[in-house]
Amino acid sequence: MGGEYRRLCDVEVGKRVRVVRIEGEQALRKRLMEMGIINGEEVAVKRLAPLGDPMQVTVGACELAIRKRDAAAVIVQCQRGVK
Repeated sequence: MGGEYRRLCDVEVGKRVRVVRIEGEQALRKRLMEMGIINGEEVAVKRLAPLGDPMQVTVGACELAIRKRDAAAVIVQCQRGVK
């Protein structure tokens, strides 16, 4: 069931991952959790802006735009065999 760990900002478009932990300052962690990015939640990377920042992700039924520097604080586990 496991897979490799990486930062959300490094996940390729079209991939689904599961949030393992959120790093960084308390204010950033709180803001990400308020958007629904919490431990155990599945996140799908939908697309990148033309210059690569921000990135669009789906969390639950919500579409979010998140800056790559904020996405770097989210440690995710890639799911094997899942696109």
